[in-house]
Amino acid sequence: MPSMTHMALVELERAGILKFVISQNVDGLHLRSGIPREKLAELHGNSFLETCPSCGVEYLRDFEVETIGLKETSRRCSDTKCGARLKDTVLDWEDALPSKEMNLAEKHCRIADVVLCLGTSLQITPACNLPLKSLRGGGKIVIVNLQKTPKDKKANLLIHGLVDKVISGVMDLLNLQIPPFVRIDFFQIILTQALSSDKKNVNWNLRVASVHGQKAPLPFIKSIEISFLENQGYKSAILQKEPFQLKRRTLQAKSFEMVMKFNFIDSCGCPSTEIIVPLNFKVSRDCFELDKDAILQKLRHTAIQESCCGQNAVVERNAMLTPKTEVIVYAIVTNVIRYKKTTEALEADSLSNGVKRQRESANGTETSRKRSKVHRRKPRF
Repeated sequence: MPSMTHMALVELERAGILKFVISQNVDGLHLRSGIPREKLAELHGNSFLETCPSCGVEYLRDFEVETIGLKETSRRCSDTKCGARLKDTVLDWEDALPSKEMNLAEKHCRIADVVLCLGTSLQITPACNLPLKSLRGGGKIVIVNLQKTPKDKKANLLIHGLVDKVISGVMDLLNLQIPPFVRIDFFQIILTQALSSDKKNVNWNLRVASVHGQKAPLPFIKSIEISFLENQGYKSAILQKEPFQLKRRTLQAKSFEMVMKFNFIDSCGCPSTEIIVPLNFKVSRDCFELDKDAILQKLRHTAIQESCCGQNAVVERNAMLTPKTEVIVYAIVTNVIRYKKTTEALEADSLSNGVKRQRESANGTETSRKRSKVHRRKPRF
């Protein structure tokens, strides 16, 4: 899950203060937290991202891609005009940094007023030299890291401290709120049916699958409990492992409602949620795709207002007549995290011993040589 700093950066970007983010992490948290893709350079790739080498389309997954080293994965581009095999985006040791990401990173460092180096050792080349490009254009460098870095002497402000504490204080000074993180995942319910040989019954198959492909994992679901309303006499079931699939036979003319209880993995914000699915075995020719952005925005708003997860909504529906199949795509809130500020720790002067400021001189910046006559212990950071 994104940290307090991840979400603070999202708010700084929305406020127009943060212009670009350069990341050496492969956890994909900047993208998932809400930083726009065009304002993000992931120099070492993203473990949850696949890309099409033919048309360039990117696919953000809710599971970790199974390969690294820019290799082909088991999936293909969903564009019917393309269909090329997808590749992972995570670099192996011998792989060069992606030129597109690197060029954007260099460009924004050159024109930046301030480059914030947050929680990085600044030791891996060539990424560690990117902040220095801002100095040539009159920009400044701020380094926040618990340990020393090779670039400390180039910094205009150096803070040996916890990034979350520092950013929390910054947000306080700017009177900006750190937004909560709302995670929304997706799944699809696939209902396939066929008439029995006597034409009186319907053999139907229910499957809960990932929107990234029927063979892709559903990492946030532990199990699914299925029951039926109004004492229909149908046997309940518990689907405990993937593929989550249920087969039944019912009378063709009968319609009823099925209750699906989704049990989530422990890291989700709530243990479970229920969805009622009506079954009438009449596959419509109609297909629709709702305003996905509006639906997701409403889900986020409701989750934040109620401070809980489990809210869900249909975002898409497709139907096929041969074989008779109905596919319904759901969005579901699986986590809501609020970030409390730690201003008390800042006001208690927890960072004062770790801050080194540099002053401006006629020839540029230099470290102040004024020292107290009183012997001071070295900071513990």
